[in-house]
Amino acid sequence: MNNVKKNNTIAMFILAGIITIGFFTVLILLIFIKIPEGNESMLNIGLGSLITSFSGGVVGYFFGSSQGSANKTEIMAKNSEHE
Repeated sequence: MNNVKKNNTIAMFILAGIITIGFFTVLILLIFIKIPEGNESMLNIGLGSLITSFSGGVVGYFFGSSQGSANKTEIMAKNSEHE
């Protein structure tokens, strides 16, 4: 069971890294590359998805209540093992 948790944690960090790199890559590209007029709406949709993933998922988990909830669950599981 511990190995599964370790694999999930590694996958979570990899996914968070990919989303973060994608987010900042798109922002940097927007500064330096002119977007064709017909593609602006598609880019806005993609950028909106990246912003939502970054702020809602990555930042929300690592700095929000989800991380506290995960820590609490882990502590409760450790306490139940000792009983």
